[in-house]
Formats: sequence, C-alpha cells, structure tokens
Amino acid sequence: MTDTTLKPQPERLYGRQRGHPLRARQQRLLDEALPRLRLNLAQAANPHAAFTGDDVCAVWLEIGFGGGEHALGQSEANPDIGYIASEVFENGLCSLLSRLVPEGQEDSIEPPPHFRIWPEDARQLLKALPDASLDRVYLMFPDPWPKARHAKRRFVHPENIKELARILRPGGVWRIASDHPVYQDWVTEVMGAQDLFDAPAPAQGERPEGWSPTRYEAKAHREGRVPFYWTFTRRDR
Repeated sequence: MTDTTLKPQPERLYGRQRGHPLRARQQRLLDEALPRLRLNLAQAANPHAAFTGDDVCAVWLEIGFGGGEHALGQSEANPDIGYIASEVFENGLCSLLSRLVPEGQEDSIEPPPHFRIWPEDARQLLKALPDASLDRVYLMFPDPWPKARHAKRRFVHPENIKELARILRPGGVWRIASDHPVYQDWVTEVMGAQDLFDAPAPAQGERPEGWSPTRYEAKAHREGRVPFYWTFTRRDR
C-alpha cells in the first residue's frame, strides 16, 4: 500500500457545498422542508427509533447520494428498511427534496415513515452511531479525487473502514460503485490490505441484480467507462 493511504484525513473531504445559485423553490426546500425530514444527531444513538414506520426491520445508510435517485430507488424497493440518505451538496439535497416534497408543502410535509436525510459530513454520523447498528452502507460513484495529492480525501480510507466495520453488524454489507480507473485501483488496493471485510473481486460493466441505477452510472456508460460494483461483507467480530 502506498504511504498516501495512511495519511490522516482532512477535516473536510469535499469542496464547495453549492454549485449554481438556488432558485426560490430550492431555497424553501432547504429552509423549510429539510429540517422536517432530517435525522438529528441525537437520533443517531438509536437509529431505528428515528423512523415512524412500525415495520422497520433494519437501517441502511447511503453516503453521498448525489441526485438522490439511487437512495429513493432502494428505499422504494425495500419498504421495511429505514433509509438514511447523506449528502452535503445543496444542489443534491434540493434534487432529492424536490422528489419528496410537493410544491407548496415545504413547511408542512410530514417526514416519510422510512426515510431520513443527513445533510452534514457523513463521518460525523458514523461516529455517533452505535456498534452494529446498520445492516447496509452504500457509497455510489463517489468523487474519485484522482490526483495523488488529494488521495487522503477519498472516502475509502483506513480510518473510515474501521468506523464502518464498527457500525455494521457481522454479515452487514458495504456496497461501492465507481467508474473511475484511479478510484477502482484505489478501492482494490485499500480493501485488499484490510481484514475487517471479505473483499471479493467486483462485478464489472453490468449492474448486479438489486442495485438501483444512478445518473453517474448512465453517464459512465455514455462516455465509455466501465463501472465496478463491489460488495464487501463485514466479517464476524
């Protein structure tokens, strides 16, 4: 493993939190709807209790949901799961909120019984979650930070691997997808050097059954890149 993988991570893994200026509807979604749908840090101590649905049998977390289509697809396909969708970028938050909140209901929407949003750095949430409290984690097409000097910003990092191993139950699953060759090599190297997860070779090209599509996957195929899909399983403690 290169020395880069062992450098401590910076306080922030991301750059700007806002892209293009927000429209009035988007600002209302952030100001009025997001506080009603977000997971509070205090709720992380017992994530099952954060959901109002009586039939929540497990909790899943998606780290960096982008436009939100994968998070919604997985939540809709698994109605007995409590789903936490994490994203720091305001435009991504607005994209997801616009799908969840009818116009005019920004200040009155009731949170979905099985879905919550975490709009802060996901690592803060990981630290607050109890041991073995999650059954699945997703990291879908993350920013590859392809330059070597930025490698410490990549989420797949020994520090985060240890934290995910702590919060996932034995047998819990961590799914990662990436279409960037630098990140694909990085995941292969870093996960091959750890002993907390079983790390089989990824599926390549075709999305495995049970995975939801994303806009980044579609873009990769349009531009001739081959996505990799990993399924890492938490080993018994």
